[in-house]
Amino acid sequence: MLLCIDCGNTNTVFSVWDGKQFLATWRIATNHQRTADEYFVWLSTLIGAAKLKVRVTAAIISSTVPRVVFNLRVLCNRYFDCRPLVVGKPDCALPVAPRVDQGTTVGPDRLVNAAAGFDRHGGDLIIVDFGTATTFDVVDRDGAYIGGAIAPGVNLSLEALHMAAAALPHVDVTKPAQVIGTNTVACMQAGIFWGYVGLVEGLVAQIRAERGRRMKVIGTGGLASLFEQGTDVFDAVEDDLTMHGLVLIQRHNLAAGTT
Repeated sequence: MLLCIDCGNTNTVFSVWDGKQFLATWRIATNHQRTADEYFVWLSTLIGAAKLKVRVTAAIISSTVPRVVFNLRVLCNRYFDCRPLVVGKPDCALPVAPRVDQGTTVGPDRLVNAAAGFDRHGGDLIIVDFGTATTFDVVDRDGAYIGGAIAPGVNLSLEALHMAAAALPHVDVTKPAQVIGTNTVACMQAGIFWGYVGLVEGLVAQIRAERGRRMKVIGTGGLASLFEQGTDVFDAVEDDLTMHGLVLIQRHNLAAGTT
């Protein structure tokens, strides 16, 4: 079985792939001080609670936090007796190489999403990922990642607003009943929700204009389904896009003989 690990700035997601489907997915807060032993105790407890028979024989890691990769490698080596692939490292081949400025380091999550999006929807894509940052990834006709845009994440913006303005409370992200709020919380929720809808629609329009053609838009990340309620810009919203991409990249490396 394949253990897929997607480590973001806020959360780290573990999924077990049995060759046909994901048996389970678990999420834990990202912490670079967490040891391999702690990961294993947490993970094995959840596997046991789910009453799953899991025998991990391979692993692949995508991490936007370089400091956690060492302990995740140790987890795979020590407890699963396998050497994990790490997206973005030289020994991890991609289905199509990215085309960006020389010397540019592309976030592994963006490369993984590009591979998954192309597999499911073909080329000419804009993938909008609502994570710690809100990223816009552009996938060319042949599946190559060719760049994009990065904006502050929704929760990051809310936290900054709360921290910088003493009179403004911390609020949850939700779709407000109306645009014009009649109290402080409603005003903040309207500004965040409709402001990000405008951000997504505006950047998508600019990317399409620059590319000179209509492009499919795929939403992913925890808040994608919420913002889908406020716009028809998305052709699809997929929560498992990154995990699907990790499976594809591991399969590609097996076929290429690099793992």
